[in-house]
Amino acid sequence: MHEHMLEVMTSVDGYQNLSETQDYVPRPETRPVTKFEQRGHRLGHGVWDLMFKRVK
Repeated sequence: MHEHMLEVMTSVDGYQNLSETQDYVPRPETRPVTKFEQRGHRLGHGVWDLMFKRVK
């Protein structure tokens, strides 16, 4: 699912990926860890953050 959202956002005109590697960013310090994210980590799942900015 995370790959799908990256593909969708990358294909949308007017948005720029803020990742230096054009994929995911480390969790921003300003974003709290969610219960859903805690559960994912506990179950051994990956958690990915996308960060885009509107450019138009």
